[in-house]
Amino acid sequence: MMENSQDLCNTEGDGDGRKAVASTSYTPTAGSSGYRLFGRQGSVHNSLGGGQAADVLLWKRGRVSFGAIVVATISWLLFERSGLSFLSICSDVLLILVVLLFLQANYAVFRNKQLQTLPELVLSEEMVNNAAASFRVKINNVLLMAHDITLGKDFRLFFKVVVCLWLLSVIGSFFSFFTLAYIGSIISITLPALYSKNEETVDRCYGKIHRQFSKHYKIVDEGVFNRLPRNVPKDKDS
Repeated sequence: MMENSQDLCNTEGDGDGRKAVASTSYTPTAGSSGYRLFGRQGSVHNSLGGGQAADVLLWKRGRVSFGAIVVATISWLLFERSGLSFLSICSDVLLILVVLLFLQANYAVFRNKQLQTLPELVLSEEMVNNAAASFRVKINNVLLMAHDITLGKDFRLFFKVVVCLWLLSVIGSFFSFFTLAYIGSIISITLPALYSKNEETVDRCYGKIHRQFSKHYKIVDEGVFNRLPRNVPKDKDS
């Protein structure tokens, strides 16, 4: 009986230990700043969705990640250096694919070979409804922001939107759309993996920058933003 009770206690202790480890696996260490980039709660892999796309972005599937960089580089060279328009290149690529598939099918029939079965690509109603619902929520949020800016309700939001649009205008004057898309693709494939390897250092630096920015923003908020009217004046009839 004593041995059984000791084993039970050990088992309960191990279970509690596992729970404690699981509950604290994503908490900041004592030497870290306590801040997490973009306010994430879990690991980097879970923040990216935890699926195959996260594996590619974190270079857990190195060949696929490297292939994505190669494809993005070749596409950028085609669009930027060839001098052809986007519509022309897409039409040429689709034309080549259609001709090759048609010739392959007829060649297999001529040689009495069986064609490989292709999976049917069908969009289910559930997928379309989920995509439409997600798109509707984002559009409604943008419309709500535009409504508040138009009525002058939120000067902080107005200031942020103006700064973001100005930055986009400045960046767009130096780079074309395809170059920006290429840079964004390379950054999305490389930065998450680099951040995952240097997570504590980046979070520590981010915490310091966040504290300094919060101090300056508080000064500007108390001195400027709080003195500005936030609500639209009510009508006399109301």
